[in-house]
Amino acid sequence: MFTTVTADLQENQYTDSIRIIGPFALSISGTFTATVTVQRSQDNVSWFDVDTFTAASEEVGNEAVLYYYRAGIKSGEYTSGTATVSLHGSYAPSTKGAR
Repeated sequence: MFTTVTADLQENQYTDSIRIIGPFALSISGTFTATVTVQRSQDNVSWFDVDTFTAASEEVGNEAVLYYYRAGIKSGEYTSGTATVSLHGSYAPSTKGAR
C-alpha cells in the first residue's frame, strides 16, 4: 500500500506526516528561496532532521525501519516563494488499538 502527501509550503509550514517503511520518493518543486527540511519521528511527536534542500529536487530512498516522515520550512529559513513538496512511500497502517 502506498500513500502520498503534498503541500504548498512557506515559512513554518509542514506536510502532513506519513508512516513509511520500504521505498519512498520526495519531490520538491516551485520557485522559492528557503530551506526545506525533511524530518522523521518514531512517535509522530519528536522530530529529527534527516536532510535539507534549497532548490527543486527529486529524491528516492529506502527506509528499513518504520518511521513517520514529514517535510517543511522552519521559522527563519524562508525568504520568498512557495515550495511544493510531495512525499510518496510504502504505507504501514497504524496498529494502535489493534488486538
